[in-house]
Amino acid sequence: MVQTERMPIRLALVDDHKMLLGALTEWIRSAADDISMVAAVTTWPELLTHPEFPVDVVLLDLDLKDNLPISLKISTLKTTGVKTVLMSTYSEPNIVREALSAGALGYLVKSEDAQMIVEAIRAASKGESFISAELDLALNAGDVGGSPKLSAQERRVMALYGGGEPVKAVAFKLGISEETAKSYLKRIREKYRVAGIDVGTKVALRKRAIQDGILLQADEPARF
Repeated sequence: MVQTERMPIRLALVDDHKMLLGALTEWIRSAADDISMVAAVTTWPELLTHPEFPVDVVLLDLDLKDNLPISLKISTLKTTGVKTVLMSTYSEPNIVREALSAGALGYLVKSEDAQMIVEAIRAASKGESFISAELDLALNAGDVGGSPKLSAQERRVMALYGGGEPVKAVAFKLGISEETAKSYLKRIREKYRVAGIDVGTKVALRKRAIQDGILLQADEPARF
C-alpha cells in the first residue's frame, strides 16, 4: 500500500461561539487542503474526550468561560504532544506573555485575516512560533529603537524580498499565495515602523535585513 508523501495537519478547534466555530470550520476545510479539521467543539472537556484526540494542533479560544488557567490547558496539551495556537478577542500583553511562557506557539486576535490563521496553524505544526502583528506590537510597545521580533516565515519573506525577489516569486518559493506574501510584508513593515525603523521602500527593507542578519549578502543577490 502506497503512503501519501505528506499527511495533513490534524486540527481541533475549540471555541464557545458556535457561529465563529462553524465559520472557521467551513473556511479551513475549503481553503487549506493540507489541514484536516478533525474536531470542532465548544468546551475543554469535549476536546480531551474527543475520539480524534490527541491531534497535531489545537486552535484554542482563550476566552472560554470555564475558569481553568490557560497555562494548565497548554501544559496538558504539551504532555500529549499537541501544539497550541490561541485565539482571543483582546491583546493584553501580560496574558500573551503568560500563554507564550506556558508553551503556546501561536497567539492571534480574532480580527486577524483568515489566511493568517492558517499560516499560524502551519507554523505551529512545524514547531515554529507565530504571533499576530497586532499582538507583537502590543508586546513590544516599549522597545522603540530595537529590532522587532519576526516569525520564521516573516524572516523568510524578508530575506527573499530583500534579496531582490518580486512578491510573486516570494510567494511561489514559500508555497503561499501572493496575497499572503503581501500580508507578511505589510506585517513586517508595521512591526519595524512601531520600533521606530522605516523599511517602507524595498531598498530600506533590504538594508535592514542585512543589518539584522536576515540577509547575509550585502551586494547583489546570488545568481543560481
